Amino acid sequence: MIAFDHVVKRYPNGREALAGVSFSIAAGEMVFLTGRSGAGKSTVLKLIALIERPTRGAVRVEGKNLGALRSRHIPAYRRSIGVVFQDHRLLVDRPVFDNVALPLVVAGFPLKETDKRVRAALDQVGLLGKERTLPLELSAGEQQRVGIARAVVSKPRLLICDEPTGNLDRDLALEVMRLLKRFQSVGVTVVVATHDLRLAQQPGERTILLDDGRIQGRGEEEPLPSIVASR
Repeated sequence: MIAFDHVVKRYPNGREALAGVSFSIAAGEMVFLTGRSGAGKSTVLKLIALIERPTRGAVRVEGKNLGALRSRHIPAYRRSIGVVFQDHRLLVDRPVFDNVALPLVVAGFPLKETDKRVRAALDQVGLLGKERTLPLELSAGEQQRVGIARAVVSKPRLLICDEPTGNLDRDLALEVMRLLKRFQSVGVTVVVATHDLRLAQQPGERTILLDDGRIQGRGEEEPLPSIVASR
């Protein structure tokens, strides 16, 4: 599904965020990107989402070299990806339904299909019945679930999450991780960036540990418990 081949990312100010990173993620896999702040986690997600392009090396998603993708094809590519943010990025003056429906409206889906998909997505995250509620009337955990519903309403094959539990307490964070695991269990590839190694300790899932733009240890091959033990 995803392959990074000796990827270097250098920003205009000269900072090298990634220094020759290589790894692969299989379709339907759930993988955690971990490391301290500034290690390169968010840059990896930006490259996958084509918010940034690599300075050198290749990023491939489903066999497509993203560095060679023409600008006019980027919007269609991004619609095939679901993105979950730490700060939700909800439209606070619009109800839950409108927030979740936004990707479908932008893509020009018919009203009937939009209504069907939005309600199905809200049902998946346990918020059916909250369609007319404003985001600020919801708890932090509910707001994050609205963000997840918006990310999956287009039925993406790939879901990327940037610190999706960073603003939540431990119980709510685990609830969000269980929800993401549910999507992975039906074939969605899930990539989660988090600085919380304890949160990433999901049985059977793989962790890629980044430090100063480089992969540490054998994050490509080893399960998380071995990485934690080496620290």
